Amino acid sequence: MGSEREKLRVGVVGVGHLGHYHVQKYAALKDARLVGVFDVDRDKAEDMARRYGARAFPDLPALLNEVDALSLAVPTEHHYEEAMRVLDGGVHLLVEKPITYSVDHAARLVDTARGRGLVLQVGHVERFNPPVIEMTSILERPVFFEAHRMNIFTVRGTDVDVVLDLMIHDLDILLNAVRAPVSELHAVGMKVVTESTDIANARIIFENGTVANLTASRVSNKTLRKIRVFQPDAYISVNCARRDLSITRLDGRDVLGGESPGVTTRKLTYPDSDPLADQIASFVRAVREGSEPEVSGEDGKQALEVALHIMDQIGQGCKHFKGLC
Repeated sequence: MGSEREKLRVGVVGVGHLGHYHVQKYAALKDARLVGVFDVDRDKAEDMARRYGARAFPDLPALLNEVDALSLAVPTEHHYEEAMRVLDGGVHLLVEKPITYSVDHAARLVDTARGRGLVLQVGHVERFNPPVIEMTSILERPVFFEAHRMNIFTVRGTDVDVVLDLMIHDLDILLNAVRAPVSELHAVGMKVVTESTDIANARIIFENGTVANLTASRVSNKTLRKIRVFQPDAYISVNCARRDLSITRLDGRDVLGGESPGVTTRKLTYPDSDPLADQIASFVRAVREGSEPEVSGEDGKQALEVALHIMDQIGQGCKHFKGLC
């Protein structure tokens, strides 16, 4: 798209911590024009609009009348109501994860978007992390999948359970990589500093035999984003935070007098990548081309469904940090 008039008109609803980054990325896109923002905090919206050369709209309907697509980065409890208003307004939508709190609500959003011919993308940003993309491309028969996602405690994000805050990223990656029905799920978790689960572990067994072990904590003493996958021909290790991966394979050589096979390890790094910018560019491209988004509403619904099963199982067991439960 060449002229300003031909560019996709975009906006952002909710300009808090994450919404700010959406505004920043849209403003930098060559084939989109950041028209405006809306936030219930009028001063925050005015400040953001001023900083990025956009307009602060007084309400959501006013913004919907002026844009073709937008990002929704409001608290999860408002996702369904606000997302439905966006889709009913005929505007393409990128909604932050998790898609909603309810599978039924997520299904309604998916059906509404499909019925209106609109793009509905869910903000599972790790799907755009280059080492995750590379890992997924070389997976063939994963036997064991292990993920650890740890955060140092902050108040931000505690409006949801750690499963919906952190683990859902790895659930989305896992479901996209394995693409088989879940046959068994076992989960444990506990509260530590908030009134919802702060530490969770889930063991998931798929019908094709893949076994996954996922751990998430928001009360760690360090930040950790690691995925390890074993398959018959390779061991793959991904560091989502450092944006690198290593692939270890048999190389066909015999060493130690033919008693042991030789192995080689290849490491790939992506230090200059920007997954959020890639996510937003992908959304804009899907809207312009009328194509299926990289992370669809259906993907978001599936990740939510497994996450809620994990939360339900945790809710039936140990709920508080005690020596014994």
